[in-house]
Amino acid sequence: MSRVSVYLQANDPICRAGLASQLRPRPEVLVLDEEESARAEVGVVVSDTVDAEALRSMRALRCLGIPRLVVVAGRIDEADLVNVMEVGVAGVVRRAEATADRLVSVITSAAVGEGAVPPDLLGRLLTQVGRLQRQVLGPRGLAFSGLADREIEVLRLVAEGLDTAEIARKLAYSERTIKNVLHDVTSRLQLRNRAHAVAYALRNGLI
Repeated sequence: MSRVSVYLQANDPICRAGLASQLRPRPEVLVLDEEESARAEVGVVVSDTVDAEALRSMRALRCLGIPRLVVVAGRIDEADLVNVMEVGVAGVVRRAEATADRLVSVITSAAVGEGAVPPDLLGRLLTQVGRLQRQVLGPRGLAFSGLADREIEVLRLVAEGLDTAEIARKLAYSERTIKNVLHDVTSRLQLRNRAHAVAYALRNGLI
């Protein structure tokens, strides 16, 4: 089994040393020194709270090219969880639960692209996501994909090979409306053309 290379980032050197001492004996991971940080597969950021400084540390590790991040925090709530996910964090561990076994489990999961979040936080996050969909996106006809139902339907028909006139007839819209829908989608999502928009929708499971 290959070891997952890990770089530890903590403002408190004692905290970093304690974490390193837990991980160094484990055969699943390889703790890297600072000069080796750019070749880490997983970066671990340790902080009391998910404050602006901790988020800067996470972004700095991403800028180094470290593909996966794990955060170990003394306190974290669902708002913090949204913030760390925006940065690209794959795993979250509360410091009180940061045993060697738990850390290794989360790090190895992150290394293969899987996420790990405390169950109570995940439940609250899903509630928050549902509220956002109902109260903000839904009334505007949008989903988390960033596409409205009408836009998804137009892309589905493009994928089936229909041209603008055929789509307009099928959906009872004008050709100008169909062209505007496709223009809005490609502009908003920075896609090159119709084919690129269809590919985007397919990749994201929208059609």
